[in-house]
Amino acid sequence: MTLNRFVYFTIILTYFLIVFGGYVASSESGMGCGPEWPLCNGAVIPILQGDTLIEFAHRVIGAVLGIMTVILFIKLLRAQVDRSTRFVSWVMLFLLVVQILFGAIVVILDLPAIIVTAHLVIAMLFLASLIWIGKSTNQMAVKEKIHSHILNSVKHKIVIFHLNIATTILLLTLAVGAYIKHESYGLACGWLSCGESLIPATIPEFLQTTHRFLAIAATLYIFLLIYWSYTKKWGAALRNRLLFAGFLVLLQIIIGVLTVITYIDIPWAVLHLAAGTALFASVYEARAYVGVNMPMSYKPSISSNEKFHS
Repeated sequence: MTLNRFVYFTIILTYFLIVFGGYVASSESGMGCGPEWPLCNGAVIPILQGDTLIEFAHRVIGAVLGIMTVILFIKLLRAQVDRSTRFVSWVMLFLLVVQILFGAIVVILDLPAIIVTAHLVIAMLFLASLIWIGKSTNQMAVKEKIHSHILNSVKHKIVIFHLNIATTILLLTLAVGAYIKHESYGLACGWLSCGESLIPATIPEFLQTTHRFLAIAATLYIFLLIYWSYTKKWGAALRNRLLFAGFLVLLQIIIGVLTVITYIDIPWAVLHLAAGTALFASVYEARAYVGVNMPMSYKPSISSNEKFHS
């Protein structure tokens, strides 16, 4: 198996593990193995039924991903990759170790919301590192070119700046959403109001409102990027990536509404996380695409007026 194909298999497994982790949380199976780690109910292989089966399956998938990550790291060390990719490979390994430690802490401390939230954020950063490695090790991506009108000017830096903002907002949205989920604040507000008014009056309502404002900000920002990709001629490849992200935004809004209307029914809650993770991954993939295709140097003589109008 080629290095690049192995990376993409690892990305797919990571995505599946994140979504399956959402199912573990929604089905309240997180303590299916009891407060023990790495054993499950005192055994290496427990009686596989009910919550224990769900939680143990999550651990097994995580173990397989951990092994694949180590293999990938070794492959990257042996391969002829650039310095930035080698650095990201070390970041990937570090995030794996931290994620394993947080996974153990989550179980031992009986699912504290803040640790579970950090667990998800680290998983997203781990996914992002894999996406970057996937783009940088793809020989087609090395040959792939963004149109010169964004590649050899300050516009390239501006595109990266905006994609960084969009990715950060999405990560914050996911983090706040995860905290709300694990604190059982998901129904603190209705679809259009909180209690008797539009203004939140309690901490759960405030957190839920914050989550929604972040989601709105992410939505507006992504559609603004789509508009700029047309008006500022960022190129078809990047524009198509942003259009796909826009489609995922609309899908996520619909699923979010249905999640609230159905009182956080498990299938809709899992789909909400699945769509949110896919949206984060798609926006970061666009960021990695631009970053991997970054020119070696920029012309330092660009005037401030040209920078402003770019």
